Amino acid sequence: MEQENTLTKLKSYARKLKQNLFVLYLSYKDHRVPWYAKLVAICVVAYAFSPIDLIPDFIPVLGYLDDLIIVPLGISLALRLIPPYIIEENREKAEEMRENGKPKNWITAILFILIWILLALWVGKLLYRILQ
Repeated sequence: MEQENTLTKLKSYARKLKQNLFVLYLSYKDHRVPWYAKLVAICVVAYAFSPIDLIPDFIPVLGYLDDLIIVPLGISLALRLIPPYIIEENREKAEEMRENGKPKNWITAILFILIWILLALWVGKLLYRILQ
């Protein structure tokens, strides 16, 4: 029972953090943001807006790892690296964007598909060697 309550709290916290994705999206385009903060923000936004997860949700436990841990940690880190006044300036613009729906990042999706194909080929090659 307590474990279920903890999971619910974690999901709620992750959902609140994900509301900042649009703020990060706008912030990484801002010339006043340091390059290292832009790099982290770009990676987090690209991954979060990708229509395909690196770890698919149908994989037990690991499938939700990105949604509950990886993305929220990335968002939290990026928000700490970006100057607070820039984050506040972008919150209003981000609200407007959120109402229009999140953008899709198909480049990242293609990258994840390629990673899975390469992984499948590698595993297939290993199994072929073992079975010969």
